[in-house]
Amino acid sequence: MLNSNPATEDMIRDMAREARNGIRRIFLHWTGGRYGHNEDAYHICIDWDGTVYVNCKSFLSFKAHTLNHNTGAIGIALLCGYDGHCWTPAGKDASLLDVAYENDHLARTDCAVIDYGEEPPTRKQIEAMAKIVALLCHELCLPLAEDTVMTHCEMAFVDGYGPGGSDPDMRWDLWFLPEPNTLGGALYPGGLLLRAKAQYYLDTAEEA
Repeated sequence: MLNSNPATEDMIRDMAREARNGIRRIFLHWTGGRYGHNEDAYHICIDWDGTVYVNCKSFLSFKAHTLNHNTGAIGIALLCGYDGHCWTPAGKDASLLDVAYENDHLARTDCAVIDYGEEPPTRKQIEAMAKIVALLCHELCLPLAEDTVMTHCEMAFVDGYGPGGSDPDMRWDLWFLPEPNTLGGALYPGGLLLRAKAQYYLDTAEEA
């Protein structure tokens, strides 16, 4: 039975301190499911309104969230993405794409197209995820970098089962995300966006 009570910042902070020196990476996901449907495969889940749930008693608990990379790793997921799909341009290396669009009528032929499905990632979810990453990195003494905080899509590209390939278990969690400051309806690479936002929250907390 999953915990239905929202987690507090102090709870997450205390659990991170207890797991210090035992965590090497943080992986960022979406569940591909419905809002409000908590998933036990992840240590932390975030609902559409930014509500945070912790699905473990210790962040050192094993959770099967990222193929071959679960030991010493925390999995955080947004509860969203039901019936989402992505398309990659022919003849392009999907791992090198830096622009995508939600609307294929706006997309250039060299860009990806994203359909977030019926329940897309919300602004509150994205901000909550970035804040949690900042908090965890601070309390775990974990560098906030491309090789320590990664989306599942980024790891899938490294391991050969990202978008554009033929693997039937392809994963594209948080490949691109909406960002109000991008122009022309373009989406922004999810890993870059979340790390940048987390760095802002980390810097703000350190200045306080």
